[in-house]
Amino acid sequence: MQRKDKFTYMILAGVIVFGLTLLMLCVEAPAQIVFASDRVWDNWEWEIYVMDTDGGNLRNLTNAPGDDQYPSWSPDGKQIVFTADRSGKDWNRQIYVMEADGDNQQNLSDNDFDDWDPAWSPDGKRIAFVSSRDGGNEIYLMNADGSKPKNLTNHRFPDYAPSWSPDGERIVFYSWRDGNNEIYVMDADGDNPKNLTNHAEWDSSPSWSPDGKHIAFYSWRDGNGEIYIMDTDGGNPRNLTNHPFKDSDPSWSPDGRRIVFVSDREADANPDIFVMNADGSNPKNLTNHPEDDLAPAWFGTPFSVAPAGKTLTLWGRVKQAGR
Repeated sequence: MQRKDKFTYMILAGVIVFGLTLLMLCVEAPAQIVFASDRVWDNWEWEIYVMDTDGGNLRNLTNAPGDDQYPSWSPDGKQIVFTADRSGKDWNRQIYVMEADGDNQQNLSDNDFDDWDPAWSPDGKRIAFVSSRDGGNEIYLMNADGSKPKNLTNHRFPDYAPSWSPDGERIVFYSWRDGNNEIYVMDADGDNPKNLTNHAEWDSSPSWSPDGKHIAFYSWRDGNGEIYIMDTDGGNPRNLTNHPFKDSDPSWSPDGRRIVFVSDREADANPDIFVMNADGSNPKNLTNHPEDDLAPAWFGTPFSVAPAGKTLTLWGRVKQAGR
């Protein structure tokens, strides 16, 4: 009997230790959303901000001259890669990286052409991005330190907004190559490009779900900018937002249960960061600020504590033109 009781206590002790370990992991890895904003109204420059997933604990990470946009987390959450327009030259945005607290900002691409919209690979070793260095807008791949850039698409029509599959084997993007904005997928080496949407209306800004089964995207196919979801072969598309105002820039939560996005549905018709369930229900405004908040990206591990339980170019250029 004593031996049985001792065995039971050992099991209970193991369960308690495991639970405490998970709790420590949770404390060390809070879920966060990074995004771009021009909320410093006196200079109208775009900066990179980060906040908790309930909209709290907001911090400005970049606070530098020039526009900083298109943030993307490293898989371990220790760094953020982003686009910076700091050279003073026209059309010379560059890919920068910084620590998650904004420290140690470095230019990775460092060339005389326009590079933007980076996306970190799931293994953390590579960064996909858009570049004009070969005369058109193409999807490129480089190592995480900026070395060995390679043109993946090499097509006469422009390609934009790369997003990785969770296994790192494929990249989804959008392109004008069929005479209309469509969602495409290709192998991570650029082979086997395939049109997934093949629709007469504008489809863009794809984001691959963490389980690899779905792609969220921005579409005008119902006569208004909405967030859609489809299977990874392009089948079963459905409208998640179905709202009279514009909804764009979807990004999945790490557990795949929620989607963060941009909407101008509030009374001031100003782009804010919203979150909703993955089926489109329960939308909630996280930022609710009179200036523009765009391009959200979610970070969190499976154990992260969530306090709450690419359209960017168009808005950015419109705002700059009105200065």
